[in-house]
Amino acid sequence: MSLALRERRVLLTEDKDFGQLVYANAEPSGGVIFIRYPAATRKTLPNTVVSLIAKFQTQLIGSFVVLSPGRTRIGGRTR
Repeated sequence: MSLALRERRVLLTEDKDFGQLVYANAEPSGGVIFIRYPAATRKTLPNTVVSLIAKFQTQLIGSFVVLSPGRTRIGGRTR
């Protein structure tokens, strides 16, 4: 996560521990997109990520985003 922050990149992950790092441990972040997609809907994931970035580009920086089929939740700033 520190590398992504230094390089000013938003991190894409399926690891639930990043929520713990960002919120409970108050780790600074350039932004995290937490992907919650079941195997049955994986085919649509690449297009969904591209659309998310195109639509919310500036809002993603420093935010914690939960991306699941049919729903996107953009949380508060992660510092």
